[in-house]
This record gives sequence, C-alpha cells and structure tokens, in this order.
Amino acid sequence: MFFLLQHAEAGKAAEHAGEQAHHVPILVKLVNQYFGEWAYNFEMRYTYPAWKKFFAYFGSTPEAAFGPYTPENAIPWYTVMFVVACILSVFVILILKGKLSEDEPGSGQQTLELGVLFVRDLIADIIGPQGARYFPVIMTFAVLILISNLMGMFPLFMSPTAATSVTFALGISSFIYYNYIGISENGILSHLKHLAGPIWWISFLIFPIEVISNFIRPFSLGIRLFGNLFADEKVADTIAHLAPPYTYFVVPIFLMPLGLFVALVQTFVFILLSQLYLSEVSHAPHDEHDHEHEEAHDGALAAA
Repeated sequence: MFFLLQHAEAGKAAEHAGEQAHHVPILVKLVNQYFGEWAYNFEMRYTYPAWKKFFAYFGSTPEAAFGPYTPENAIPWYTVMFVVACILSVFVILILKGKLSEDEPGSGQQTLELGVLFVRDLIADIIGPQGARYFPVIMTFAVLILISNLMGMFPLFMSPTAATSVTFALGISSFIYYNYIGISENGILSHLKHLAGPIWWISFLIFPIEVISNFIRPFSLGIRLFGNLFADEKVADTIAHLAPPYTYFVVPIFLMPLGLFVALVQTFVFILLSQLYLSEVSHAPHDEHDHEHEEAHDGALAAA
C-alpha cells in the first residue's frame, strides 16, 4: 500500500511538473475563473478533510500528493482537457460520418468505416464471434484515447492522457468492465474459479497469483499510457527549448510524425490488452456450443 502511495505521489508530481513546464491553456484558466471558487469550496468542505485523514496514516499531506489547493487550480487541467476530449470525440465522429451513403461514401465515412472494421475484426480474432457485443465499449475506448493522445499536438490543448489521474481512470474502467462481464456471464463463483486454473492440486498457489495479477492490470494500463504520452511531450518540449525561438516552430513539425505514431500505438495497445482481458472471461453462448456439437455429431453419423 505504501508503495502504491509513493507511486501515486510520484505520478502527481509528474502531472504538476508537466503543468509547470507547459503554459496552462487559456481554456483551463477560464474554467477556473468562473467555476474555481465553487470547486475549491466543495473540496475544502468534503474531499480535503477525508484526504487529510487518509494521508496522515502515511505521514503525508494532500498538498504533497495533489499540490496546493487554490481556487486557481481547483479544477485541474487534465479534468478540463478530458471533458474537452469527450466532446471532441462526439464531434469528430459526427463530422467523419457526415451524410451516410452506400453508393458514394465520402472520405470521412470511409475513414470511419476503416477504423470500425479494424476494431471489429480485431475483436472477432481475439474474443470470438460473441465479442461483437463488446464493440461499443472497445470502440469508445479507442476513439476517446486516440483523441486525447492527439490533443497535445494542437495549440491551446494538452493531452489529458499525459496525467496519471486520467490514465488510471481509464485502466480502472477497463478492469471494472471485464470483471463485470465475467461475473454477469459466468456467475461470481465461476468467475473466481477460473482464477484458480484448471489444475486443482496447485490451485491454492495459482489463485492468489492471479488475483494479484488482475489487480495490477489497471495500474499497468495506466502507467504504460501515461509514461509514453508524458515522455513524448517532455522530449518535444526539451528539444524545442534547445535554441529558442527557432526551435519553437521547426522542431515540433519534425516531431509530429513521432507523436502521431506514439498516439496510434498506445491507443492500439490499450484496446488490445482490454480485449485480451475480455477474452479470458467471455465465452460463446451454450446454444452455439450445442449447435456445433450437433453438427459434428451429424457429420460423424453421415461419415459412418
């Protein structure tokens, strides 16, 4: 627990370091200007006392983990940017979709269809034909994370996925979802039973290992996404300050392909791992198994 606390504090320190290294977007300042006082009073009344009591057990303070509490930063930049990413995701899909046409699809519709077909085929290959029911959630993860990753490449925006608060939230969402699917489809006892493995006489060793492994998954998803996006932005920021003001404009242009590559790869890795976790707990319906068994039985009788 103390290790996770130290890890969280290190991540928060990186977030605040990133906020100081970057000029805080004007949108974040405006949001705090109008709503910061309300958010600050809410935190002081409800959340701050609870966090203070919690961190006191570890000899720390909320300020050490989250930074100073002021009305100017009551609503963090990554919260504002993530809300913007959600709104942009909806608008991007609507713009790409345009006016749907089967005969003469536009370039936006073709781009959207390409992404949809890629994710759908990936789900079918990893989870199976029954994985189509999980497509809306997986595609939502893909679009939201990709938009969040790409936001840092545009002026007035920062990538919300360069903050551990956002990436851990995404990782925990994936963790909750695949465990919910496992429990709803198999029942809680069968879901826990599969963690013990198929060999009963070593299940007492496998079960605790699998439980720990499952609880580490949201943190590994969050750290992987955060580390790559934060490192990408720090590299670009460091190189851009080598010979100012010339490198302010020249270097970002040459680093954009690298940033685009990182954004695409990290989006792919996140949804790939989420699908792998789903494949462990999701199985084809029993009627499909029975139908396949009947076909095999009929084929055997015909051969005989």
